[in-house]
Amino acid sequence: MGQANVKESYEEFKSYGYADDILPKTSENRDWGTFNYVTVWMGAVHNLMSYMTVAGFFVLGLSVPQVLWAVMIAALIVSAGYVLNGYAGQKYGIGYSMLLRSSFGVKGSIIPAICRGLIAGVVFFGTKTIIGAQSFNVIFEKIFPGYMNMVPGFDFLGLDFPTMLSYVILWVITVGLFLGGMKILSLFSKWSSPIIYIFIVGAAIWAISVAGGFGPIFAYAPAKPMENWLVFIACVSALVSNWGGPIVNIADLTQRAKHPKAPMIGLPLGMIASYILFGITCVGLLVGTQIAFGIKDFNVVAAIDQIGNPVAVIILLLALNIGSTSYVVFGNLLPSGLQMTALLPKMFTVKSAAILTAVLGTVILPWKLVNGTAALYMFYSFIGSMYGPITGIMLVSFFIERKRKLDLSAIYVKPGENGEYKNGINMVACGVLIVSFLITLSGSFLPNVPLLANISKSAFLSGSIISSVLYALCYKWNKPSTITQSETTAKVS
Repeated sequence: MGQANVKESYEEFKSYGYADDILPKTSENRDWGTFNYVTVWMGAVHNLMSYMTVAGFFVLGLSVPQVLWAVMIAALIVSAGYVLNGYAGQKYGIGYSMLLRSSFGVKGSIIPAICRGLIAGVVFFGTKTIIGAQSFNVIFEKIFPGYMNMVPGFDFLGLDFPTMLSYVILWVITVGLFLGGMKILSLFSKWSSPIIYIFIVGAAIWAISVAGGFGPIFAYAPAKPMENWLVFIACVSALVSNWGGPIVNIADLTQRAKHPKAPMIGLPLGMIASYILFGITCVGLLVGTQIAFGIKDFNVVAAIDQIGNPVAVIILLLALNIGSTSYVVFGNLLPSGLQMTALLPKMFTVKSAAILTAVLGTVILPWKLVNGTAALYMFYSFIGSMYGPITGIMLVSFFIERKRKLDLSAIYVKPGENGEYKNGINMVACGVLIVSFLITLSGSFLPNVPLLANISKSAFLSGSIISSVLYALCYKWNKPSTITQSETTAKVS
């Protein structure tokens, strides 16, 4: 385990016209220690979409112990994904957009980059922002009674006026935070987490109290218990898909590691510790309020609204929105900006590309995508069908095909050159990606074919397994134009 010295080649790559944001990080530019990695997702774990996802587990019939197991298994899988897929980033100081070139080719990398940066980034931004806007409605109604009655009869493509106003406000806050730069983002991540934890733990304690303690909560039995363990696997996969984006592009964060052990220790430690508390607060808040008030479909916003104290409701919803905003900024706007900058360096900067992502995230009318548990799990199936196959191919490419060694000169090529593969495309990797995507997603449109339907329900896990097996079997068919498996431009120290 070590980090490559890229200082000698940095200026050479820069002379080719690559933007500073996508050049390999030199040791002077690596500024994240273990604490940064421990805390980066601690606040973001407690976001409204994660709570809605776990609420869906109860709707599907999982018991309290089953929900806790699902949450912890998902945490272990996500942590493993971070460590494995982040290894190359911390070793060579390169981000996701350039790392893709080693797996898919200089031009072939456009396909997964668009999947992650544009499609998934846009969809995630829109859906998380509209969910946050709906919670803003509750906040504003508490502060300004009658807020939800403004402009009755207004309908903008299916959106009422109060929700549209809340959406615009949250959109401006999120984008403004991103435009503040990485220093503000790092400071935001570092200090927002403790605030979130104080209030979410307080809410869980309140919910457990009104339910009569842990006894009634653990004794809670769903009205229609889960009958098939495939449902449990689908739940785990859905929660992993919620973090599938950061797994795919975790190199964007690990490239900043001061030393190799920082992300290897920090990311799993932060994720697992956070999920232990997340599981407890989820169960306490959702089941506690279900027992005490009979909340329909375990609606988390309605559950919080039962607290009664307007100040407490407002602060708690704001805390959960801080988590969501942190996730949107680090997990979607930043990677989207980096991918688009890598694809079209003369057209975009990271910031301008992120703004376009936010605009497109609104144009897709995300309020039509988030409409109940079924729509949410359809969303995860779609996202997982892209993230899973990309992750599987990247891992096999780096650990098995290349044996943990990259040739940066085949990644940072001169203008007009294609790098390692003829025409700049790893045809095998791109073919496996397309086939894996179609197999994984097809069950959503062919629900009467049991095998495909079950694969689709656990899209991220199924997709990553299918693609990794296929690529491991087929990568030897690759015909690189230049085979330079030695580290010609970077020495590992």
